[in-house]
Amino acid sequence: MQIYMVGGAVRDALLGLPVQDHDWVVVGGTPEAMAEQGFLPVGRDFPVFLHPQTHEEYALARTERKTARGYHGFHFHAGPDVTLEQDLARRDLTINSIAIKQDPETASGLFHIDPARLIDPWGGQRDLRRKIFRHVTGAFREDPVRILRVARFAARFADFHVAPETLALMQDMVRQGEVDALVPERVWRELARGLMENKPSRMFEVLRECGALERLLPEVDSLWGIVQPAPHHREVETGVHLMRVLDISAQLGAPVAVRFACLMHDLGKGAAAPALLPRHIGHEQRSVRLAAAVCERWRVPNEVRQLAELVAREHGHIHASGELDAAALLRLLERCDAMRKPERFGDALLACECDARGRLGDEDAPYPQRERLLTVLAAAQSVDTAAIAAWANERGLRGPQVGELIRQARIAAIAGVPAPG
Repeated sequence: MQIYMVGGAVRDALLGLPVQDHDWVVVGGTPEAMAEQGFLPVGRDFPVFLHPQTHEEYALARTERKTARGYHGFHFHAGPDVTLEQDLARRDLTINSIAIKQDPETASGLFHIDPARLIDPWGGQRDLRRKIFRHVTGAFREDPVRILRVARFAARFADFHVAPETLALMQDMVRQGEVDALVPERVWRELARGLMENKPSRMFEVLRECGALERLLPEVDSLWGIVQPAPHHREVETGVHLMRVLDISAQLGAPVAVRFACLMHDLGKGAAAPALLPRHIGHEQRSVRLAAAVCERWRVPNEVRQLAELVAREHGHIHASGELDAAALLRLLERCDAMRKPERFGDALLACECDARGRLGDEDAPYPQRERLLTVLAAAQSVDTAAIAAWANERGLRGPQVGELIRQARIAAIAGVPAPG
């Protein structure tokens, strides 16, 4: 029984990057032999085991055969007769198909890559040097998730490009309808991971190039070809603006919910809404409906969905909040449920800042609306509602009357916040 480190750990070590996750493959092993050494079986679809001390995953070398369309349509064979080369052949990209035999250093995860010890039957080192994403074999086409993985890797390694033959294979997979069979949970998982990479726009560029974006997120794909109105800026396509917004969100270290809200906020400006052109009047409510449909389709977590719909609905008002009086500012806070969910409101403001700074020439521009609205919220929260309710109760006031007193007190508190500029 021999153990090898494979996949992303070897790739990242060769690139001089921190090694986060260790991917171990066991050649010549059996479930019984693994159990005898104290490994705990955890795999459902194929034999995967947890190391008794490190709790890292060790998988028996395996081959796979396509049996049906989609992500789950595979038959796996794992046994002592499967070679390392066969296991590497089933992997997605050549840069992820490099292995190194386990020794005391690699077992600890603190290892120095010795080129002489690398096992690289598919030219992964060459493609790393050339910064190319290249599929290992034609078996790539058997798993449509690999399209999403390539796009996600493009967002992480933004200076890499997809090999022409791999892009052509991905395009053919899309034409054959493979992406239509993807399960929602896996699509969301890959999209979320790609959004959290350093340059998320690259993920969507690759998905567009292979045609998968039109199938998975037609609402986003339709934003290209639509001009983004920009009275004081050079006009750009809405899709191009959206990609700039996503990259700004990454530069600001925004959480995934904010980045997804940035992706969803302008869907209403898409090609399916020509009546809204040229000023996109009323696009916010359409954006809310389209964002809700996307979230339903890919089973986006509720807290992420709620922020996306909030930003889609209110981003125009937040941008223009410097022109609102105290009563209108309070109504904005109430629509955003900011008093009850101040953290979500803060995330909405961050998404709006990303949108504003995504305009050409405004990458480093300040966004005073964010700081001021947080100050406005703090002023509204400072109102002692219990004291007002007690005072009103002593005078026989109830229900709506108490609510109106609280509202007036909050308006007065907000009015005390200095005007912008």
